[in-house]
Order: sequence, then structure tokens, then C-alpha cells
Amino acid sequence: MSMQVFDALDGALLIDKPAGPTSHDIVDTVRQCYRIKKVGHCGTLDPAATGLLILVLGKATKLSEKMMADDKVYVGSMKFGETTNTYDAEGEISETRPLPGLTLEALQEKANAFLGDQMQLPPMVSAIKIDGTPLYKLARKGIEVERKKRFIHLYKFIISEYEPPYAWFKVACTKGTYVRTLAHDLGQALGCGAHLAGLRRTVSGKFKVSDATQLEELTSLSPGDLAKRVIPMLQLSAATEP
Repeated sequence: MSMQVFDALDGALLIDKPAGPTSHDIVDTVRQCYRIKKVGHCGTLDPAATGLLILVLGKATKLSEKMMADDKVYVGSMKFGETTNTYDAEGEISETRPLPGLTLEALQEKANAFLGDQMQLPPMVSAIKIDGTPLYKLARKGIEVERKKRFIHLYKFIISEYEPPYAWFKVACTKGTYVRTLAHDLGQALGCGAHLAGLRRTVSGKFKVSDATQLEELTSLSPGDLAKRVIPMLQLSAATEP
């Protein structure tokens, strides 16, 4: 397949993102590996997070805003008794507290209070921009600025297992939800603090991680096999319809 055909690839690729690279790193890898000029992604995953990352190619980049607006499903774990400055395991521990006598039932009862409509305060370590500067760049300099709360909705917040100090969960939510903020806020509600220990996105809109390709496999595909993995524009347009 020629480079011209690469440029003509319009559609989406479902990637099962590994832990480590940023979402933008994945975009760069695919762009450079296959020399596709226009590549974007729908919904950032933190470097430590894994799971479904949707890449849009060519003309499909015009659909990225619609696709980013889709609801998401995550599974993950959180650690109680420790808060960090980033609300996840990548940050520095800012406080430790003794664990209360938590049970799975008590955790679920607290989690239920987070269901429905709410306003969530984004963490300082995030890609949200203030006057053109990402918050995480300010946070690295030790600068904390006022952030606007964002409207989100939680459909599900299920605590499936608890082995002190860790709990495992599943969250179904609207776009823009920071799951590490959710973990932090749950810890504050319990009085012991908590941070996100691990996160994996399993669903975005009508797309599932079970249909995604591992990054290592994707970069070793032949041009013909790559084209077979691309979800065509017509199918994408149908998937973004209400």
C-alpha cells in the first residue's frame, strides 16, 4: 500500500493503551509508523491508565468532538489511608491517616452518595488549560489556581471488592469525569483519605476495549491489515447518533 493510500485512510482505530505512554505519544507512534498526516484521539487517558483509546484518522478527526462527548466506563482500584498531590499513585503522598473499620457495604453506601448529577472540581494535575497553559504545568511549579467546577453525571459507582487498604470499583459516567478526583473525594467523605491506584477504560460510547488492538500488535501490522482495523466513516457516523 502506498503512502497516498495511508493518507486516504479515514476512520477510527481502537487501541488498548498500555501503561506508560501518554495519549499523545500513542498518536505520534501511529502517525510516524504509518505516515498518516492527520491523527487525533478521543478522550485523554493518563500515562499510568490503560484501556480503550480511540484514534481518529483523516476526515474522521472532524468527528472527534462528538465522539469525545460519549459516556465512558472505567474499572480500577483505589488505596485508602493515603492522599497524594495528584490524587493518584503517580504523585507524592501528602497525608496518611489510619483506616477506619471499613466494610464493603459501608464503602458502597458512601459511593452511592456520588451517583447522579454533580459539580466536580478538576485536579490541579490535569490537561485543562487556564489562559492557554495546562494546569499540570502550573502544578509542577507549585502553583495552584482557582478552577471551575464541571458538571458530570455518575450512572454507576460499584465497589466490587475490598481488601484493606485497597478497593476495586466500576464507574459509568459522562465525559469530563475525573475518576481520580472521585477516589480522592470518596476518601475525604470517609475521613481517611484515598487515591486512585489503577485505572482502565473499558467502554467509550458504543466502542469496547475488547474490540481494540494492542499497541505492540498495531505497530507491526502490514498496511493491508492496518486498513482492515480502521472503522469506516459511515459506521462512525452511525455510532455517534443518539
